[in-house]
Amino acid sequence: MAVRVLTTCARDYLTWHNDFPAGTEEINGVPVERFRVARARDLEAFGDASRRVFGRAHTLQEEIEWLWRQGPVCPDLITRLRRTRRQFDFVLLFSLRYFQTYYGARAVADRAILVPTAEREAALALGIFQPVLRGVRAVMYNSHEERAVIHALAGNEDVPGVVVGVGSRIPAAVDPARARRTFGLSAPFVLYVGRIDPNKGCAELFDFFVRYSSTTAHPLELVLIGTAAMELPAHPRIRHLGYVADEDKFDLMAAAEALVVPSYYESLSMAALEAWALGRPVVANARCDVLVGQCLRSNAGLYYGDALEFAAVLDCLAGERRMAEALGRNGREYVARHYSWPVVERKYLEMFDRLTAERASRRIEPLPGWFARRRPEIPAASERLALVPAGPAMAGEHRREEVGV
Repeated sequence: MAVRVLTTCARDYLTWHNDFPAGTEEINGVPVERFRVARARDLEAFGDASRRVFGRAHTLQEEIEWLWRQGPVCPDLITRLRRTRRQFDFVLLFSLRYFQTYYGARAVADRAILVPTAEREAALALGIFQPVLRGVRAVMYNSHEERAVIHALAGNEDVPGVVVGVGSRIPAAVDPARARRTFGLSAPFVLYVGRIDPNKGCAELFDFFVRYSSTTAHPLELVLIGTAAMELPAHPRIRHLGYVADEDKFDLMAAAEALVVPSYYESLSMAALEAWALGRPVVANARCDVLVGQCLRSNAGLYYGDALEFAAVLDCLAGERRMAEALGRNGREYVARHYSWPVVERKYLEMFDRLTAERASRRIEPLPGWFARRRPEIPAASERLALVPAGPAMAGEHRREEVGV
């Protein structure tokens, strides 16, 4: 199967500056075409646009302007896709909320397979996205919770879709002792992986951990790897290792008592799947429906709703070694069944085969006319999202999907 990637020249998703040269290069045998972003993001203007569409009644035109303010504005990529659409049997469009996904879906609706990677946040409830969700050929969801929210907002249950997620290349062997020696970690620790940012729940994590450290008898440390976008507390039990190579990351995961994922919003959490693949339990924020659902379906993680529960979960993992090991085993089996690369690949190939055998019968609803797009009759996106029921999907969802119910 031949694959070609179309993407932008940007590296930084906050600014969309053109850091890579335009043109085609080959990466791991795959041709990658890069197109220049037409304008960088103005963070202040984007913030103003977000407040308008998320926080009050607004027009469809304001949503379109929000999309352009967010970026990455890359008309050349869309032109390339539209003019050469017949070169592709299917076009996989990743991340619903971005310019190239929205306009790419409208350019090649009869070939478009959407991978929303959508968290439960206000952008998902914007009116411009609902026709796209109803008009593409198929949707490949990251989680059962993501699918449930999208169905509730878009009413797209008749669009072919499957929960597939994504795999990760887990090393055949890891060396937790090497990680401890390399980074000077003598005490037991829980690990955080990713951007250290208040939007990822890190401020609350620091608050809860500092409180926990002042009361517990267990000598647990909190180790963080990733780029810091906030000030870290100066605390003897909090260690920031910065950016580390993948080998170090996996060794640290294997050495940790557990992986902590404090984010309120995730569409999947690759870090959680990687920790489970290495047999480590996960500690999740109870406000994140996706991760709570994953913990329930896998029986491989615990979750907390406040500081007292956070302390109880860490003490439980530190003091109940057999339970922690059982959670880790469950996680490894769960990832092998549902998120190994052969499983992910099979689900994609089955969807391609199904769509090849079916005639493309849907179309994306056209945008309203000039005057209709400027009527302030669309409710605030945050209010619309609040009406959608929250909570994890039922624990039996994987089994029902596997047997085709």
